[in-house]
Amino acid sequence: MRGRNIVVVGAQWGDEGKGKVVDLLTKNVGAVVRFQGGHNAGHTLVISNEKTVLHLIPSGILHDNVDCLIGNGVVLSPSAVLDEIAQLEARGVEVRERITLSPACPLVLSYHVATDIAREKARGSEKIGTTGRGIGPAYEDKVARRGVRLGDLYHGEGFATKLADAMNYHNFMLEKYYNAATVDFQQTFDETSRLAEEIEPMVGDVGSVLHDLNSRGENILFEGAQGALLDIDLGTYPFVTSSHTMAGAASVGSGFDSSRLDYVLGIVKAYSTRVGAGPFPTELFDAVGRHLADKGREFGSTTGRPRRCGWFDAAAVKRVVKMTGLSGLCMTKLDVLDGLETIRVCTKYEGSDGESASTRFGSEYYSELSPLYEDLPGWQESTAGARDLKDLPENAQAYIRRIEEWVDAPIAMISTGPDRHDTIVLTEVLGK
Repeated sequence: MRGRNIVVVGAQWGDEGKGKVVDLLTKNVGAVVRFQGGHNAGHTLVISNEKTVLHLIPSGILHDNVDCLIGNGVVLSPSAVLDEIAQLEARGVEVRERITLSPACPLVLSYHVATDIAREKARGSEKIGTTGRGIGPAYEDKVARRGVRLGDLYHGEGFATKLADAMNYHNFMLEKYYNAATVDFQQTFDETSRLAEEIEPMVGDVGSVLHDLNSRGENILFEGAQGALLDIDLGTYPFVTSSHTMAGAASVGSGFDSSRLDYVLGIVKAYSTRVGAGPFPTELFDAVGRHLADKGREFGSTTGRPRRCGWFDAAAVKRVVKMTGLSGLCMTKLDVLDGLETIRVCTKYEGSDGESASTRFGSEYYSELSPLYEDLPGWQESTAGARDLKDLPENAQAYIRRIEEWVDAPIAMISTGPDRHDTIVLTEVLGK
């Protein structure tokens, strides 16, 4: 009998609290796999008041006897993954014996970072708001078929040739188009070759490992990065990330059979946040927005940038439910709403022409949408640390039920604090 498989994705603009949820669910799985993004992701885990921030290593790494895999859909920085491994090992966490890296992972190297930074600088006020870590240029190289992949590092002269071809392109663009400093080939080659030796024992066929585990009855958890509204195709383009953040990417980003994906869990905050530039219809610029930012500690895990805060956008999440086939939702940071007299929820939009604009979601017209709100009574009692639905104030329970109605999806879990145990489980998505 095969195991059960769940995909965890963000259902807003990222930073929804996926890391904690993955960590919580990992107790019932044999493997956790990342299938897209790069070290621009930041998953924060708090266990017994100790905080761990992961960028590439799957969030299941803090559980013993759980395999952690990085699939081909991830763009991999050799230096970043080794730095992260070293930090975990310094805390006594065994990593190398439990991690498998796909040889098909495109690499993020120094010239990608240089291009990313130079491009954002050239855009000026029109910049996208990237993390500046080279993720976009690495995905561009992949699509342009000039990318250097992890497996290429072990093919001697072939690696040198591919690296030279890619760097010739990037250095030309840096010098001639962006008027920026170029990147030295020999230094990049030597440094990457050195890192390759340390990484080689961890390289393996991720797809085969996953299929073997699942055939033996092991459950698998697929961990997404960023959020659905940042999907390169279906998000608020062009202010999006460079990969597919929808659940469908779990299969193509890992080499696993899509027909074996059993449940898709979307993670949403009880309000909305966004990092960087781009449209954000429910954004708040008042005392309530500051309350959400301060109480929610809304700063990016990867860059430390302050997050923009706003009311829950049910119209956007409902669209995500449809697009990525969410089976259920986990609502995080409910406790941040404690103490508010009134809580507003965007239930639909009106376009600038006064007509419904829902059909234009995910295009440049998204910035023109005007949110229409429904007001709900808040609650003064604390929800922090609640672990049973009956422990929540009546108004908090009513808020959750209305969200379910608006987005047309059940809420399977509720997070009431950063610790893995501060969670109300309404549906056992992986079984007992």
